[in-house]
Amino acid sequence: MPMTKNAMPEHRDGMGFNDAVKAGAVIFKGAIVVLDGNGFAMQGNTIANGAASARGIAFEGKDNSAGADGAVSIELRRGCFRLKNAAGGEAVTQADINGTAYVVDDETVGRTNQAGTLIAAGTIRAVDAGGVWVDF
Repeated sequence: MPMTKNAMPEHRDGMGFNDAVKAGAVIFKGAIVVLDGNGFAMQGNTIANGAASARGIAFEGKDNSAGADGAVSIELRRGCFRLKNAAGGEAVTQADINGTAYVVDDETVGRTNQAGTLIAAGTIRAVDAGGVWVDF
């Protein structure tokens, strides 16, 4: 049925979320947050360790090491963040700008998915001496 009066639906700016944390997970403030296959937040990790998709950056630390799935939730943000650059052949370079960055761990991104073992973090926007700017 069409609207019959002025009304605004609930909305978000698309940048902030609260996600339920995976059992046993400890996520530090400023860490890359990924979701497992069931949608629970955990620290940046590999596919082999349950990571399914990148979500953003933790705006607070949460310890669910003794809790069940979803016992606590964590505030996180999407946007463009500077992260650590991987080393060696996995280091992101100027030539990788506008390409995809991949989650190496909860603070580091690299330039390839390492034969399908890493998940995409987001788009590489810049590379400088301080790290890699990734847009989640």
